[in-house]
Amino acid sequence: AKPNELILDMCAAPGSKSTQIAIMMKNTGLLIANDYKGMRLKPLGINIQKAGLTNILTTLMDGNRFRGFNFDRILVDAPCSGTGTIRKSLKTLRIWNPNMIGRLSMTQKSLIETGFNNLKMEGILVYSTCSMEPEENEEVVSFLLEKYDNAKMQEIVLKIKRSKPITEFNNKKYHKEISKCLRIWPQDNDTEGFFVSKILKT
Repeated sequence: AKPNELILDMCAAPGSKSTQIAIMMKNTGLLIANDYKGMRLKPLGINIQKAGLTNILTTLMDGNRFRGFNFDRILVDAPCSGTGTIRKSLKTLRIWNPNMIGRLSMTQKSLIETGFNNLKMEGILVYSTCSMEPEENEEVVSFLLEKYDNAKMQEIVLKIKRSKPITEFNNKKYHKEISKCLRIWPQDNDTEGFFVSKILKT
């Protein structure tokens, strides 16, 4: 993120990423911090106030309702199964089921496509989850790459241990550019698990 940009954090609460983005913007430009549940806006608002930020506008709606914007950058930290957080949340194991993963994957594909369609040319979209499920990660990004020729994967350079992305799952081969995604298993860095992809609109 850079000063004076127009940026969307589509699934923003509780706001740790939003506040980091706004600080990188040097409290200039405009960051729209959106979430779809009213109760989630409370911690988001509190964190924004704690950080003393004035360049953030909070909105309450389904991320798929964004239409006709030209954002410089968009973060889609999508709602997910949270299987990367099992170390701190054992209830994730109890509620896990294949149907839930399938439903989430459909929602995530819709959100990433909406995000991409609201980027300006040469804009950057980051798609991430705290899930370890290929259907929520590589499959979602592969869906976008296969549908839009002007979606170009970008390398993510971070000095941390990382694992290779999953290129094939359940007899489904993913787009070859998936190799540029960042997949972090909990054991890689003694952290939670996470997945990140960076996509340029050309």
